[in-house]
Amino acid sequence: MQILSRTTTPHTFKTCHSYEFFKSVFVRFIVTSCRAVVIPRFGGPEVLQLRSDVDVPQLKPNEVLVRARAVSINPLDTRMRSGYGRSIFEPLLPLILGRDISGEVAAVGNSVRSFGIGQEVFGALHPTAVRGTYADYAVLSEDELTAKPPSLTHVEASAIPFAALTAWRALKSTARITEGQRVLVVGGGGAVGLAAIQLAAAARCHVTTTCGSQSIDRVREAGAEQAVDYTAEDIELGIKGKFDAVLDTIGVPETERISIKFLKRGGHYMTLQGEAASLTDRYGLAAGLPIATAILVKKQIQYRYSHGIEYWWTYMRADPDGLDEIRRLSEAGKVKIPVEKTFPITQVREAHEAKDKKKIPAANLEILGLHTLGLGKQRKSGKRLKLATLLGDSLKSRNRPVLPAILWQLLGGY
Repeated sequence: MQILSRTTTPHTFKTCHSYEFFKSVFVRFIVTSCRAVVIPRFGGPEVLQLRSDVDVPQLKPNEVLVRARAVSINPLDTRMRSGYGRSIFEPLLPLILGRDISGEVAAVGNSVRSFGIGQEVFGALHPTAVRGTYADYAVLSEDELTAKPPSLTHVEASAIPFAALTAWRALKSTARITEGQRVLVVGGGGAVGLAAIQLAAAARCHVTTTCGSQSIDRVREAGAEQAVDYTAEDIELGIKGKFDAVLDTIGVPETERISIKFLKRGGHYMTLQGEAASLTDRYGLAAGLPIATAILVKKQIQYRYSHGIEYWWTYMRADPDGLDEIRRLSEAGKVKIPVEKTFPITQVREAHEAKDKKKIPAANLEILGLHTLGLGKQRKSGKRLKLATLLGDSLKSRNRPVLPAILWQLLGGY
């Protein structure tokens, strides 16, 4: 994963006083366009375009406009750029990639009560958002954000939410891990794996993980009691005992087979690599989703009766309780995703290229800076507009899920 960070440049804004003006000194910025990195088509890093005048959608009542200070590049972003989920996203081109964000509240919808203008926040968009966070300004729902811990920089904060929420969804929402249970994280060196180790350790579970030799020290520091180096030893011989939950971040047939072998009866197997996206890309939505559904249900029935376990394709989903727990743990230093390098926004193609060619170690995160981006254009009308007009839902936001939740569940996260 890489991170986009940005510094401030001076701009002048027209403003509109909210109905709470006399109860608050906050002034709501009216931003209608800003710079953003856009993909007009699928392909390699060359399709990434930095545009200077991309529309900022008006806010729905439950939405928040966040002025980006740092955003991350997740594996999902590079896969989407290359065409992952093509059957779903191609009709919606051009896309703005990006899921994580850390920044400041620039405006809020009229039903938002959790945040105020100027407040520092961080959070993550759901996997199907088509207007992502590679921009001066991003629109997120109130449930997708939480207050940024003062102890974290924007760069540090922006590395956390999408990966941690993905891990939280699997371990806390699906498997419902509890103190004393044994948890296996297959592929603990990546961002989701590292977050999973930290969340399980914070829940006082006993954690075992597999990773490469370069990640051994990191996963142990994160809380893994046993780290099996898959480059130096046989995983099946190295892993000891049975587990209550397995999160498989690799999701190939071999890791699935091994994971199932080490689960206790009543345990949960969760993989990030659901098959629905690849099947819908191959056969289209009409045929692909029924095929994916059949495969998932077949595996759930098969493993429930043959091994007595629960089988899931897992994915990130906005969860206020999860995000609040992640905020508390990150503030306490118990959840952190290391960041190693920054790129300027003008080098976004180079950053994606490095990730594609695996010049960036899988366990390391990189920063992609928004240092030169402006703050965006102001609304040109000199009239004072009502808050409902400025921040309401009269214009369609392109940040709503493009699939019902039950269908996205089949897509299985990454």
